[in-house]
Formats: sequence, C-alpha cells, structure tokens
Amino acid sequence: MTTTDTAPVRFDTKIAVLLREDLETWQRLNVTAFLVSGLGSQIPEVIGEPYADADGVPYLPMFRQPVLVFEGTKETLTAAHARALSRSLPRSLFTTDLFATGNDRDNRAAVRAVGTAHLDLVGLAVHGPRNAVDKVLKGARMHP
Repeated sequence: MTTTDTAPVRFDTKIAVLLREDLETWQRLNVTAFLVSGLGSQIPEVIGEPYADADGVPYLPMFRQPVLVFEGTKETLTAAHARALSRSLPRSLFTTDLFATGNDRDNRAAVRAVGTAHLDLVGLAVHGPRNAVDKVLKGARMHP
C-alpha cells in the first residue's frame, strides 16, 4: 500500500492517561510525565523518529501519536485499573504514596508494599487497541 505525505495519519492504537480529578495542577503535570515515560520505555513502536530543526540541531524522538488525557473520580480510576488488568493492556501507574518519595527505588518500594486492590491510584496510563482503551476509560471524561 502506498501513501503520500499529505494523507491523514490514522492510528489503530491509543495512548491515554487517566488522572484523578482532585489533583493539584502541579501534580497532574508531574503524574502525566511519569506515567507516559513508562509506556515509551516498554513499547518501542509508540516512539517516532528523532527530530532536527532547519539548522540540523538534533532532538530526541517523541511519541508518534497523540497522548489523550482524561480525568475521573477515585472510583473511575479504580475501575479503569481493573479493566486494564483484565485486558492485559500495557500500563503504568502512579499512587498517592509516590508524592512522598524522591527517587525510583523508593517509588518502586512504595508500590510493592501495597496489594493491587488497595492501591491509592491517582494516575494510570494505558496503550492498546483503540476500542480496548476506550472500554478501559469508561466513565472518564477528557481533561479540560
């Protein structure tokens, strides 16, 4: 199949972040950045080609598709997490405990210390087929 550079780009997959609606602005930004870094590190096909400006200065590659950001209640986040697990979608999470840690080792220990059903989730990122991600996000709304 041949395409031109002007053909619209359609993606069969979706990258989505779900944030708990009661987060402060700085927390929303911090959580989103952490969550999407997990997806890019484990799913290489979501990363595009490196960038360069007109002077040839190189820049790092980024996601090849948009990242959609949603918000919802604590209950919405818990339900989305359960649905992501049941569909075995690639996911990253952020819990309330991670706001009190300052490094990766302590972050991982904080998550490992809590059972799945008791995680105090404030953020979840998922990647997968569009319809599966849509089902995971049921009840969430686009972030304003």
